[in-house]
Amino acid sequence: MSTKGLDHWGDILVVVIYFCLILGIGIWSLCRPNRGNVNQYFLAGRSMPWFAVGASIFSSNIGSEHFVGLAGAGASSGIVLVFYEWFVIFEILACAWVFLPVYISAGVFTLPEYLHRRHGRGRIRVYLSSLALVLYILSKLVVSIFSGSMFIQMALASIIALLLITGVFTVLGGLRAVMYTDTFQTAVMMIGAVIVTGYGFEEVGGFSNLQAKYMNAIPSVRNENTSCGLPKADAFHLFLDPVNSDYPWPAILVMSTLGASWYWCCDQMIVQRSLAAKNLSHAKGGSIMTGYIKLLPMFLLVFPGMISRVLYPDDVACTEPSVCEKVCDNSAGCSNIAYPKLVLELLPYGLRGLLMVVMFSAVMSSLTSIFNSSSTIFTMDIWRRIRREATQRELLLVGRVFVVFMCGVSVLWVPIIKSSAGGQLFTYMTAVEGYIAAPLGVVFLLSIFWTKTTEPAAFFGLIIANIIGGIRLVLEFVYPTPSCGEMDQRPTILKMNYLYFGVMLLFITACIIVGVSMFTSRRSLDELEGVTWWTRYSQEKPGEISLDNQSEADFETKENGPRQGMQKEDGEVEDKTVCQKILTFLFGHTDVHQIEEFLVQKRRQFLHQGRKSKILLNVNAIVLMLVIAFLTGFFH
Repeated sequence: MSTKGLDHWGDILVVVIYFCLILGIGIWSLCRPNRGNVNQYFLAGRSMPWFAVGASIFSSNIGSEHFVGLAGAGASSGIVLVFYEWFVIFEILACAWVFLPVYISAGVFTLPEYLHRRHGRGRIRVYLSSLALVLYILSKLVVSIFSGSMFIQMALASIIALLLITGVFTVLGGLRAVMYTDTFQTAVMMIGAVIVTGYGFEEVGGFSNLQAKYMNAIPSVRNENTSCGLPKADAFHLFLDPVNSDYPWPAILVMSTLGASWYWCCDQMIVQRSLAAKNLSHAKGGSIMTGYIKLLPMFLLVFPGMISRVLYPDDVACTEPSVCEKVCDNSAGCSNIAYPKLVLELLPYGLRGLLMVVMFSAVMSSLTSIFNSSSTIFTMDIWRRIRREATQRELLLVGRVFVVFMCGVSVLWVPIIKSSAGGQLFTYMTAVEGYIAAPLGVVFLLSIFWTKTTEPAAFFGLIIANIIGGIRLVLEFVYPTPSCGEMDQRPTILKMNYLYFGVMLLFITACIIVGVSMFTSRRSLDELEGVTWWTRYSQEKPGEISLDNQSEADFETKENGPRQGMQKEDGEVEDKTVCQKILTFLFGHTDVHQIEEFLVQKRRQFLHQGRKSKILLNVNAIVLMLVIAFLTGFFH
């Protein structure tokens, strides 16, 4: 492929400055006190402000796979997949307004822990934890590395060094370091994406010209007897034919709302950011910020992908396998190179380096989120069941070692991904989440809102749904989708649109849970105290005496122990060796005691909202939903 790389000193300088800034933020986060206990390391001490929460949620979601996959979808199919950017905003708001109060009321660190407390048995916690780790390693991790390496290899040949830097930040700084670097990297991604969009629209002559030119962006080499290579007539519409289109509107509407609830409301990687907020108001403010930013991928990713097809139709829109093989080493098609091609061909020196920095930011934000969340789940849900009396020091050591393990797995994935059929691997791995993870949303919804939901119903409903989804997934891998113009000779079950299959899977899961719950014994309301929407703890009551009315400094001192030196029984401070001082700087003062419970008084304090802040947040949420309604009507 003849795409230019980063061979100019201006581009390289931009990359170097970026890494210096990232290192500066990382070192600053290491200088923050109180990193030596589980609450600080895995939940940032529940002290993060709303802007860090919002930026971290967004950057955890918008990874390199969006710059590759979403722009590629725009090039090949049009704007329809923006459903998964706009309509998920309802789920983002639901997480902060509905789900988070229940999670906080239950006093949990992880989402598998919530199901354990809700249902009273540990097997669903172990299964969900194991499932989450498998999904993180085989799906999210692979997709991030594949899409990131495909972009970066065009310019720098390897992302292994990036993986190592990412691992160092996560190991040393915990969630606080991850969220502050995410905040910086969200700003970098937004600035870079706006620049690309501006250059792209200037090149094609504005939005009206894009509409006209896109419909004529046809590759010069194609089979004239088929529709292969032709732009879709409904490329600029959201609600497509419910029967014959690839994305029927009834199915994609359900899957981008109810079907996406598992990711935005029940996935550790996303919800952990809200759990780390100072209080419920900051969590809601972060969700609103994420929602407003999620309106932008349509204009910053989808449209640039379509612009890339207009400017480079022979490469981005190729359909002949031999041509595609020469362009991107993938005979199935090259729409995934739309964004990288646009950046490295259209932008001048210096700005290409900036956009490479954007990709670094996208890869790093995704990987740090995956590493930290995986470490949290393994440590708090699996290791604590193996070592029930583990101290905080032991849990922190296990968490950091697991991050190192994840870094090693990531490095090993790089050559495997390079040698595989890239497009097929990307499609396969993204399908994993749709068929395996989507039923989780139904399990959580019924567990939270229906007090009659029982543990056997939730457990076996999830198992059966995963088996059904797994069968479909294996069949899709054995019988891949035929290329354009070929006869579809796959089994009948595979001819059912995958979105409709996803809707059916959600319905089956709900029916199993409701049916089994009717014939199994449920927990009493006393046993459900604090773990459902109807039995959750409310905000702190007026006049209630709370142990948590002490100052935050006093609470942290009590929780974390002395911040300097090692305390003796007689009150004297023991001097540390040089080695101990270095370890304290890197890892913080480590609390050797067992983890403390999130007190009910603290939970109520977290849930407390002032009248003015509540009104302001509710108004912003309503405005955001009205904006979504307007945009949906405009592009219907």
